[in-house]
Amino acid sequence: MKIRIREFCDKDTFAAISIWNNVVEEGRAFPQLDKLTVETGRDFFAEQTYTGVAEDMETKMVLGLYILHPNNIGRCGHIANASYAVAGASRGCGIGELLVRDSLRQAKMCGFRIMQFNAVVSTNKSALGLYRRIGFVQLGTIPKGFLQKDGTYQDIIPHYYEL
Repeated sequence: MKIRIREFCDKDTFAAISIWNNVVEEGRAFPQLDKLTVETGRDFFAEQTYTGVAEDMETKMVLGLYILHPNNIGRCGHIANASYAVAGASRGCGIGELLVRDSLRQAKMCGFRIMQFNAVVSTNKSALGLYRRIGFVQLGTIPKGFLQKDGTYQDIIPHYYEL
């Protein structure tokens, strides 16, 4: 399978919404409670600083995506934030790493100086391992900072990476 990361376009809307909503529905990684609709999804992906998609070059299927945007405003506007989603059947194939590495390149190209993740859930072991391998710095732990779909609270672990 040959994967390329490219900029999101309108034709990706349905696939991106489906992948995103699957992560929301799982209730283990994203803070959102509400699913995207076609209307809200199109706007959501378009309003980001950059939205990238992982496309299988043979099948042209979108297998994952990320959104990149400022983590804050004004004097902290140089800090980026990103969220990543990979289709369930494509997890464990290295797509997440391709998305993260591309988001770091894009963030730098957009003028950001730092990538910060505010709420990496402690049970998301694959993401934690990936961020460690890439060189993100763990900032600490916020006890019980994430309410999972099953009603339990899990720790969140903020991270940053200097671009």
